[in-house]
Amino acid sequence: MMIRKLRLQRGWSQEQLAQLSGVSVRTIQRIERGGNAGLETLKSFAAVFEVEITELKQEPDMDNHNSVTEEEKRALSYVRDIKAFYSHLITYCVVIGILFVINFVTNPAYIWAWWPAMGWGVGVAIQAANTFEWFHFFSTDWEKKQVEKRLGRKL
Repeated sequence: MMIRKLRLQRGWSQEQLAQLSGVSVRTIQRIERGGNAGLETLKSFAAVFEVEITELKQEPDMDNHNSVTEEEKRALSYVRDIKAFYSHLITYCVVIGILFVINFVTNPAYIWAWWPAMGWGVGVAIQAANTFEWFHFFSTDWEKKQVEKRLGRKL
């Protein structure tokens, strides 16, 4: 359904859409994950978004450029990258914390937990640099230039 796309186009959170439409947040979450919506729910959304019910039932096609623009694809990809980075960072902190606890319980004289913390920390730092684009060595502009160069086109 187009509900998520329409909601994001307007910059609304799920909570804001729930207040405007009178539909619960859980129902909105279920529908946005691919669940079915009842006729009354669709009528509420159609009124809020000022569209026809049939338009709400259309599936957004990720390959169709009319449905999802390249900018939206890049934004979704960026958000997924940020989510992956923070998941990695949380896992790193939890596991390294556990290793330090094990280290201090078993052998406090030698702190060996620094070694995995540093090794894995380098990986986390590299992922952060790529996710937040601190360095632009291989940016999308670089990719475009390389494609154009390979195809023999001038920029």
